[in-house]
Amino acid sequence: MREHVVIIGSGMMGSGIGAMSALAGNKTILVDVEESRVLAGKERAVSCIRLRQEQGLNIAEEARRAETLLETSTDTEQAAGSARMVIEAIVENLQAKQQLFEKLDRILPTDVPICSNTSGLRITDISSLCQHPERTVTTHFWLPAHLVPLVEVVMGDKTDEQLAVKVRDELKAWKKSPVLVRRDLPGQLANRVFQAIIRESIAIVASGLATAEDVDTAISCGMAMRFPEWGPLKHLDAIGLDLGLSVQETVLPDINRDGCANDYLKKLVEDGNLGVKTGKGFYDWSKRSIETDMAKRDQFIIEAVKATSRLDQTEAGGENR
Repeated sequence: MREHVVIIGSGMMGSGIGAMSALAGNKTILVDVEESRVLAGKERAVSCIRLRQEQGLNIAEEARRAETLLETSTDTEQAAGSARMVIEAIVENLQAKQQLFEKLDRILPTDVPICSNTSGLRITDISSLCQHPERTVTTHFWLPAHLVPLVEVVMGDKTDEQLAVKVRDELKAWKKSPVLVRRDLPGQLANRVFQAIIRESIAIVASGLATAEDVDTAISCGMAMRFPEWGPLKHLDAIGLDLGLSVQETVLPDINRDGCANDYLKKLVEDGNLGVKTGKGFYDWSKRSIETDMAKRDQFIIEAVKATSRLDQTEAGGENR
């Protein structure tokens, strides 16, 4: 009987995905190449489950049950033998993913979805060795996977739309907010928007208009405060498309339109200033703590998830009256 969700790769992403699968009530098998790695992955998944329960994102009963639903394996074929859905979360290497997908495609019944958590590769390319690419799809969870609600469900050139919709609907039951991306383009959906923000942010710093800290503050304390419940297209409708058009025609001619990385970023890399891992990038990390900043980020995400959940419940209650 096919009842398990199988997560192949138990690192930072795989463990978070496994936690969400188990919290949704699925028997979940974490798979990795070594026993020590997969056991460490299970520990991380349990930590994710307990954090969500402590923060009120899941009730205690869900958390206790989820811990009992987590299993581990170092045998991909054996684990896949009971899979009703497989999510790959291994190293971001095209050849490695292609080989794994070819293997899974060969051993799994054709109705079992094979998903990839890739953030940058095309599912069309990943599934190119498969005999049944129609059952392959990207499920791009955003880091941290156990907190950020977004999952981008990306259809490849040969993905069956009904299967993609089925996967999307499955992820809704995982307390996720999945979006269906109908074309397999670089950057998927959200990263295309994010890269546009990053490009302009770097250009602003490079031009001397503002410091990196002021750019981040302007985004974090401005537009980002609205984004959990107020996307840019809803904003345009609210202010009026005529006003939005006028602003665009004024501002867009002066916005960066480079089709390659900014020279300012290239110079930082050339000088060995790679960010946290070298101690300096846009910020001087000898004077800051990335652990503290990450903890603040995660707590903000938790509070945002709680707030949007309350708003959704209030809206649903109003509609039902």
